[in-house]
Amino acid sequence: MQAIYEKPETFIDTPTHFCPGCGHGIVLRLIAEIIYAWGIRGKTIGLAPVGCAVLAYNYLDIDMCEAAHGRPPAVATGIKRVHPDHFVFAYQGDGDLAAIGMAEIIHAANRGEHITFIFVNNAIYGMTNGQMAPTTLIGQKSATTPKGRNPSNDGYPIRICELLSVLEGSSYIERVSLSSPENIRKTKKAIEKGFKTQKEKRGFSLIEILSPCPIYWRMGANESMKHIDETMTGTFPLGIVKDWE
Repeated sequence: MQAIYEKPETFIDTPTHFCPGCGHGIVLRLIAEIIYAWGIRGKTIGLAPVGCAVLAYNYLDIDMCEAAHGRPPAVATGIKRVHPDHFVFAYQGDGDLAAIGMAEIIHAANRGEHITFIFVNNAIYGMTNGQMAPTTLIGQKSATTPKGRNPSNDGYPIRICELLSVLEGSSYIERVSLSSPENIRKTKKAIEKGFKTQKEKRGFSLIEILSPCPIYWRMGANESMKHIDETMTGTFPLGIVKDWE
């Protein structure tokens, strides 16, 4: 039997630590595939923060560095400036990037750092038991919004892509999702474009990925995927927000 698909060497063969139906495993697999296909395993450095995204170093067999909560853009900046010939990427969740790390991501974009940011948005705090995140939808229930997010009390979901797109230093920003095989293929292309942006020294790039969290959405896996298409994209529309090409 001819093998037509195999595990990339950059993906560690280990049991998953993620909850059933979580999208993180898919995204990490895509990153591993790209690094392997590009042959840049020895010239890639990844940043993992606090939160579910911290587990990235368990799955990617490359040089990884852990940063304090919300600080991957700052740490990645230092690493990239010391190793300008390396591919440097940060792998962050919405609670990490859009809350405590908001200042860091804004200033990294404003400086036009040649770094690729992979932003996994599941609209909830996953590791700390489901509190409201900056991207939690209006009306969405969480541990801290049991009656649903109310904008008069809790504010509105933050659209990171649109926010960063107005900064002159940002070059490539796109929002994608994991809701279907077709969208997963688009996600892989977007991540590749982020790496290409860095390779060609075009400036800051960020790929926002709408990802399911069945456990804290209190939904089944299939229902979570439908929720992304039917509900999340109403607040976070898919597509390229800014492009240098």
